[in-house]
This record gives sequence, C-alpha cells and structure tokens, in this order.
Amino acid sequence: MSVLKSIVGSSHEAVSLRNLIETIGKSDSTTLILGESGTGKDLTARALHEASSRKNNPFIPVNCGAIPKDLLESELFGHKKGSFTGAGNDKKGYFEEANKGTIFLDEIGETPIETQVKLLRVLENGEFMRVGEAKTRKTDVRLIAATNKDLHQMANNGEFRQDLYFRLKTVTVALPPLRKRIQDISAFIERFSLEFTRSNDIRYRGFTPEAIRLMKRYDWPGNVRELKHFIEKIIVLNKGERISVENVQKELIDSSIANTSKNSTLPVIVDKTTNKAEIDLILRQLFMLKQDTELIQNLILNSKVSNRSPESIKNIGEIVKGNISLPEKSMEIIEENGYFINNSAIGDFSIKELEKEAIIRTLKYFNNNRRKTARSLGLSERTLYRKIDEYGLEPKIKINS
Repeated sequence: MSVLKSIVGSSHEAVSLRNLIETIGKSDSTTLILGESGTGKDLTARALHEASSRKNNPFIPVNCGAIPKDLLESELFGHKKGSFTGAGNDKKGYFEEANKGTIFLDEIGETPIETQVKLLRVLENGEFMRVGEAKTRKTDVRLIAATNKDLHQMANNGEFRQDLYFRLKTVTVALPPLRKRIQDISAFIERFSLEFTRSNDIRYRGFTPEAIRLMKRYDWPGNVRELKHFIEKIIVLNKGERISVENVQKELIDSSIANTSKNSTLPVIVDKTTNKAEIDLILRQLFMLKQDTELIQNLILNSKVSNRSPESIKNIGEIVKGNISLPEKSMEIIEENGYFINNSAIGDFSIKELEKEAIIRTLKYFNNNRRKTARSLGLSERTLYRKIDEYGLEPKIKINS
C-alpha cells in the first residue's frame, strides 16, 4: 500500500489533501507543512516524497527540536575530524545523505538563527560547508519543512529569519486538526485497530456503534496521534473483547485526568441504545468470505438490515441468503482491478488476502475448532483444510488463552 493511499479518510479535507499531495509531489518545490501536533505532518512529508520523481532516493527525516542546538549544525551539514571535542572522524551530514532525495525538517521553528542562515544558503544554491571545514560542497535535495508554530509571527518578532520563511513557504500544506475531520474518525478507528491487532496477534471484535459515536464527540486535542494511542490502549485493556461505549467513556475520562486536559472536551453518553446485531463484525466477515466480487456488490447494494442478534445467526451462509446490508457508508466496497477498495479505512486488500484474514480470525474465534469454523464460513471441512494448507496457516494460528 503506497504512502499516499495510507492517508485515511473520505472527508472533503482528506480528499483535498490527497489531491494536493499528488499535484505538488511531482514538483521539486520547497514545501512547508503547517498543522497542530499529531495531525500527520511526517506522513504527509513521506507522501510528498513518494509522489515525486525522487521516490527511489533517500528520504531523511530530521526532528530539529530533538537535537541539541549546539549539535544541530553538525548533524545537518556534517563536520571535519577534530573540529570540536568528540569529532573523532569526518562525518557526512543529513544534507549529504539525502543527496538526490528529500530531507524533511520537522519542527523547523526550533532551529537557531545561526543555523537558519546556512539553511537559506543550501536552499538557494545547494551549497554548504561542513563544520570546521572551508571547502564548499554541493547537494541536490528537495526540502520539506514542518512546524506547529506561527512562523509568520515569529518572523515579525525577529525569532525567525524572514528571508528563510518566505523561501520555505513556496508551497504550503495546511493540515486540519482531527476535530475538523469528524467524518474520518470511523476510518481511523478501523485502520489503527486492524494494524495494531494484526501486528500484535490480538483478537479484535471491534467497537460498538455507540462507542464510535462517543469518540466522534471528543475533541482529540492530540489529534490523530492521540486517537491512535487511545485505540491501542483500549484494545489491550479490553483483551480483544468488543469495546463498548462505557469502556470508551471510562478511558477518555482517565486520559483526560492524567493529561490534565480540559474536561469540558469530554463527551457524555446521551442516548445509549442496544445494538444486538454486531453489524461491523458481520460485515468484516462478509468482506472476507465471498470470492466473487460481483456477488458481494449485489449483496451490499440490494439487501436490507434485519434486527437480529449475532447469536441467532449460526451460519455466515445464512447472512448471504438473508437480507442484511451495510449500515455505514464508510464500509462500502468498490471493485477496481480485482481488488476490494476501502481506501478510507484499511487500504487495498485482494480477495485472497480478505479470505485468508477471515479464516485466521474465525479459527481463533472458535479456538481452532475447524468444524465450527467451516460451518461459520459456509465452507466444507475439506475446503477449509485445503485453504489452510494453501495459505500456509497451520503454524500461524495461535489461540489466545
């Protein structure tokens, strides 16, 4: 999955961002990314690099705020042996390492004025000198910078060089905070949950619709980063069980107290209804169970939801024959080149990948009972054994205690 497609969401803001990245990524223009902490500036910079002609060359990210100011110049431009205490060897800087590629300077507002002068020079003509060396060197890089500070105000206050500021903002990308992208929260939840549970081999039964609605009413002052960490934490604490609205509210309150955030941003449960049909779990299985794209599309477009509990559905084949449709637009499937596309949530997955994931998750759910798994998936036991062998799943199925 490309970095560009990893930019989650179907909101106007998300679509506009992907289009902008695709447009300006093709140029070598210096780009300034603006946005609050946690809005995805690093991901955006990587996407710009991937969309450029330099994508096969180095991408070097540098957090200017994490490097001591007296070492920043050496890290960026390199140094000559003996130029300062501890400089035991000649060293290339990041600008040399990034030659023909892209260098990403995050927290550019933290750079000292002295370093800003040298940054301006390398931006203007690609020239720089290593610390302690009189030799001028050349580099060919595209520079992308990012900050959560107001560089315009800093320049007016003499805290940031105006000439460098004007040079940096040749092209500006403004990232909206998560509270302006409420529509995308469901997609973020799905993406982060699947990534985390797969990489950590955790059973995942999803969030209830009420839990998701509650999460959409929270301000998320830490933006996407805060949401990602919250999802990982709540999945671990609930041991792979379905996450309820009560679970979410408790963790939001605990997090708010721990971070001394404004409690006024916390949502409260107003209208809690019981969702007897675990619809998103059923849908996830539907994605994975059918190998015929056309059949699934017809099912999604033509069927209707019935208020049935998951306990009453003994066989996934019963779902296919029945009248169950998608409750969430964010879960819709589009066919493109033999793939199921759900770019706003989990990226691109082939039919075989979806089927493999369904078998893995269903085997875990039934504690490796293959008869129950086959029945649930609407397969014969013989077919299930063949697919387990085909996908090499035998040693990979681990049962959570």
